[in-house]
Amino acid sequence: MSKIKPSKGAPYARILGVGGYRPTRVVPNEVILETIDSSDEWIRSRSGIVTRHWASEEETVAMMSIEASGKAIADAGIDPEQIGAVVVSTVSHFKQTPAVATEIAHKIGSGKPAAFDISAGCAGFGYGLTLAKGMIVEGSAEYVLVIGVERLSDLTDLEDRATAFLFGDGAGAVVVGPSQEPAIGPTVWGSEGDKSETIKQTVSWNELHIGDVSRLPLDSKGEIKFPAITQEGQAVFRWAVYEMAKVAQQALDAAGISSEDLDVFIPHQANMRIIDSMVKTLKLPEHVTVARDIESTGNTSAASIPLAMERLLATGQAKSGDTALVIGFGAGLVYAATVVTLP
Repeated sequence: MSKIKPSKGAPYARILGVGGYRPTRVVPNEVILETIDSSDEWIRSRSGIVTRHWASEEETVAMMSIEASGKAIADAGIDPEQIGAVVVSTVSHFKQTPAVATEIAHKIGSGKPAAFDISAGCAGFGYGLTLAKGMIVEGSAEYVLVIGVERLSDLTDLEDRATAFLFGDGAGAVVVGPSQEPAIGPTVWGSEGDKSETIKQTVSWNELHIGDVSRLPLDSKGEIKFPAITQEGQAVFRWAVYEMAKVAQQALDAAGISSEDLDVFIPHQANMRIIDSMVKTLKLPEHVTVARDIESTGNTSAASIPLAMERLLATGQAKSGDTALVIGFGAGLVYAATVVTLP
């Protein structure tokens, strides 16, 4: 018989507050067209993107996260000292160690919480949310700060016609805390590693370190390109539309609700055509508000869901207490979907 005492956590967990940060520089498609042979009409029709935000030198991963976190903590109505864990999802913090979560935890004044980074690409927010829920129910933290943050402009090949227009920068954060009723449903998540080559970094940091020009991509000037994100667009599109619609339906089923019970749909902001196709495949009713933040924010990977959530609430398109389906999917290929009650 075990001598270990049972954990004493909350019965359930919920999102209590949300905050976002978008860099001050707004980049229209015209700027992208300076380096690729395309048109504004083509970019809009293929992706739905009109503008995106790119970070300045001062708008670091940590700085953007701290700004978003401050808003989320204020929105939750708690003190920073009450944060028991900080989880940061990002692929664009270029220091291997220490985790940027530790710097963020210190600078927001949260004391000595658990703090760590995760790398789950565009599904990272869903992964972080699931970890936060587990900590609260298990009792290892009362409040958890979950951050999705990216500076994808640092990983964008501006000469790649297939991806140059896609990516943006920003940070979104939520505070997850205890609840007396279910407010974060079961997570449907997973990975398909056999498709890992469809979204990837062009070269590894080690290859760049070695500096063997014969193994590295070169730009139009013959200079070595910095590692960037590349993808097989059609393969990713088909996977997202058909397979992720199934995952979204599984999340609804796991939560015990139907599409008729939904108020809001917040998918990863990867591509407007993907979003519209998922809405059609899921047969979402007209009353469901659909996040289409990609038009003005671009694809911000792990930051896209909390940023879209924050904008919907701030503009009144969604309201506190609404039932929302969130789903993230991307490099890996990985995915995570769940139903939540909006803060």
